[in-house]
Amino acid sequence: MTRWLLLLAGALAACAPDDGVEWTAGSLQLKVDGTGHVVRMVDETTGLDYSADSIGSPLVSVQTGGVLRPPDALSWDAAAGIATLEYPEGLSAQIGVTAKETHLVLELQEVSASVELIVWGPHATTISETIGETVGVVRDSAFAIGIQALNPKTLGGFPWRDNDFPPQVDLFESGDFSDLDGEKSRYVLYRVEAAKPEDFGSTLQAYTRDRSTDRVIENWGKERYVAPAFDDGGVTGSKIALFGTPTGRVLETLEAIEIEEGLPHPTIDGEWGKTARSAAAAYLILDFTEADVGEAIEWTKRAGLRYLYHPEPFRTWGHFELNDRFPSGREGLRRAVERAEAEGIHVGVHTLSNFITTNDPYVTPVPDRRLARVGASVLAADVDVDQIEIPVQSPEFFSQYENNNLRTVVVGDELIQYRAVSDEEPWLLLDATRGAFGTRASSHIAGDEVALLADHAYNVFLTNADLGAEMAATLADLFNETGLRQISFDGVEGNQSTGMGNYGEILFTTTWYDHLSPDIRRHFIADASRTTHYFWHIYTRMNWGEPWYAGFRESQTEYRLKNQPYFSRNLMPAMLGWFRMTPGTSIEDVEWMLARSAAFDAGYAFVTSYEALEGNGFTDRILEAIGAWEAVRMADAFSPGQKSRMEDVGTEFHLESAGSAAVADWKLVEVHPQIFRHERGVRQPGEPVSSTFTFENAGEEQVLHWILTAEEGSIGEVRISIDGRDDVLLSVRLPDTWSLRYEGGREATVRDGDNRRVETVAVEESAFLIAPGRHTVSLSADLLPEEQAKAKLEVRPRDRAEAMSDQVQRSPGG
Repeated sequence: MTRWLLLLAGALAACAPDDGVEWTAGSLQLKVDGTGHVVRMVDETTGLDYSADSIGSPLVSVQTGGVLRPPDALSWDAAAGIATLEYPEGLSAQIGVTAKETHLVLELQEVSASVELIVWGPHATTISETIGETVGVVRDSAFAIGIQALNPKTLGGFPWRDNDFPPQVDLFESGDFSDLDGEKSRYVLYRVEAAKPEDFGSTLQAYTRDRSTDRVIENWGKERYVAPAFDDGGVTGSKIALFGTPTGRVLETLEAIEIEEGLPHPTIDGEWGKTARSAAAAYLILDFTEADVGEAIEWTKRAGLRYLYHPEPFRTWGHFELNDRFPSGREGLRRAVERAEAEGIHVGVHTLSNFITTNDPYVTPVPDRRLARVGASVLAADVDVDQIEIPVQSPEFFSQYENNNLRTVVVGDELIQYRAVSDEEPWLLLDATRGAFGTRASSHIAGDEVALLADHAYNVFLTNADLGAEMAATLADLFNETGLRQISFDGVEGNQSTGMGNYGEILFTTTWYDHLSPDIRRHFIADASRTTHYFWHIYTRMNWGEPWYAGFRESQTEYRLKNQPYFSRNLMPAMLGWFRMTPGTSIEDVEWMLARSAAFDAGYAFVTSYEALEGNGFTDRILEAIGAWEAVRMADAFSPGQKSRMEDVGTEFHLESAGSAAVADWKLVEVHPQIFRHERGVRQPGEPVSSTFTFENAGEEQVLHWILTAEEGSIGEVRISIDGRDDVLLSVRLPDTWSLRYEGGREATVRDGDNRRVETVAVEESAFLIAPGRHTVSLSADLLPEEQAKAKLEVRPRDRAEAMSDQVQRSPGG
């Protein structure tokens, strides 16, 4: 018999009814006892049992009357492959069980009475080493156990909340995750879903909710929000895969499940998106037009990158009409993409998912009936065309001001904005703006429905599930027509407007994927600032923007680093997010970022503009550095030790060329910057006006590199002395933010605040020759204004250059 038949035979062999049943698939042997609870989760190879036997693990629980009920009996029909679970009050459920080569498939085929929801598990394990909360896999050094939702309506997680939006965990806090109410978090992104850490190890869980009737829930910042009925067949058809595998084969097993079960399985360069090297590729974000796309392509190539991304190509969100950067519309974008593809460059665009701008045809002049609604009442009296106090029968939805940014209601085909709701009866929407957003002001009669529209702080409206699906299909059509290969589902959380939480997000992204042509599915990159268990199969990687809130190194730094363990435990390609280059961005800042990229093997978005590229005096060096670091990283040429050292954001590194473009010829140099500031301060009579500092050279004998920068004023007539040698006089005048840079040789360079070369100053190289060990540097300068200006001196001794050759030869990517 083949291995598959052996597995099937073993899986369908039942124990006596009072002993339950055992099923085997892949490396996992699962035993369910006569009460319908999982009691053994065994690695068939080693015989080790990973079930937490002290914790009840129902195979499937059902909820009726708001109470979640575990089964109390199980019977097994081996011939039919059906497990029947019995529950209190005569309720029963039939579970189809199928053993595959790598996994066990469980599907709810029938339930004897109406239930509110069903839960797979939670299945308790003793594994605690690595908990992949999103992907639904827990693993230790030897073995992994996982759960996979096999259709969109089967949600990874547990119904902790009625809005199907799981608890959020603050990654900046550590400790007990057992109380997952999410209320204490000061900043959150990640949601506990299919796997959850516990004191005893972990649990795996998934669930499906019956959505056949409207529900009023807490959602989208509102205490009362109507989650409308949604016809997806209810709980019947809820379906999961359970698997166990050696830890080293987890990704291989997940890919096999995707293919076998018909889950989304996108590829990049012919390889599965979760393992393709290009999944973690860096890319350039540049606001180009159909007229200047050739210039954008050249900048991308100069940076050694393969992906060019447009940050804001749309005039409207909703119908996704292109803006004036593409006067020829989709045809102009298609030609731009085609031109880039001919040069080996793939093009992507940024979206805000289901956000709808107020100038979109879904809003004006006639609002679409499918705009998301928080809830509705009716008019308490007739309303004429000019009336600015709108009488409503109930204020319950309209008086919820949190996350109610546009304060817009819809009555018939008219949008009406209001300032507030009256404090007492008669209930009135006050200070109304009639015919808002280009709709037509009209008369209305008592009893007409008046509904509050859901919106977002970006001053946009949102969608119900049907309109969201239409928008997702429109986006897919844009990709199919133009050949775009990269997208970011920014704002995908907006799909909570459906009242279905994670499910709304999954429906939007799955619809987009389902409408893609086979050609686009073969090569695309999709990212988002958040993900869900099922979306894991579609999207390539996590990503996020907003690099403009602080300096190049400071913006979201802690957040970027805290993300990396999340990516690792959830088997995702790593990303650092967006970094913004301005005219003043330095080469040192860029190499600082590139070292972090190398440390975590993480891609990044390099956001810039034509003005920055043309105005920054270091543009050539920055682009050369990006290309070099990316080539070395993508060749997997950095050693584990080098990567570990570069994880520390306090370290700096430089890639040094040996004169060849070959990856093996680049050398890694650690730089040890030490920063000092000379200022007037308060001095005693006779005290020297210079400042003396001590620094260390951890490397070999070398010529010291340094950067002198004017801060809060100008500096001039600079004198520098190393170890008490004769002063080196540098007769320059540096206005605020200008710098004097010395990188060896016989001259230093004066650069303005945008790093542009202004002039050079002669320097005697021997004056800055230093041996290994401790040294002093003395600095004096004219400061203007004297009480405010500072001279910032950054000395940059370098360590020994480390060759890449040996590592490249060992690397499978080299």
